[in-house]
Amino acid sequence: MTPTVPDLLLGNFLCLIDPPPPESMGEFMVGRVAVIGMISLLAAQEAERGIEARLWENSAIRAVLSKSAIDYGERFREASRKHDENFNLTVLDAANAKLRRELIALHEMAENKGDTKLHKEIIALYVKMAEARRLDLPPLPGS
Repeated sequence: MTPTVPDLLLGNFLCLIDPPPPESMGEFMVGRVAVIGMISLLAAQEAERGIEARLWENSAIRAVLSKSAIDYGERFREASRKHDENFNLTVLDAANAKLRRELIALHEMAENKGDTKLHKEIIALYVKMAEARRLDLPPLPGS
């Protein structure tokens, strides 16, 4: 499961609404608050960059699928024809999941065919996709 920003923030809320039992005070509570804070920071980064990353990623995947349709089938051109019109993260994630499945299918076909050029292009895209979704951990106290 990949939690969404609302999932993470709801989890933080649920962790904070109940008063802790006395045995959870002290260092345990400090650690708990630190984890909640870190999750909030990561969720803030995702909220800030998430839509842009998904729009770029969906467009980049569509470009590879469209270009490859000539050699690998109309299925990939069909998958590349839609455009993102709703910028809601849930909607973008659903479109992204479908596009990723098509990209993986194309990648498997390229590997089976021995198409190293397309294989390398898709691997490079995977790297760029990971970079676009990267979240930065804050410096931890004492480091």
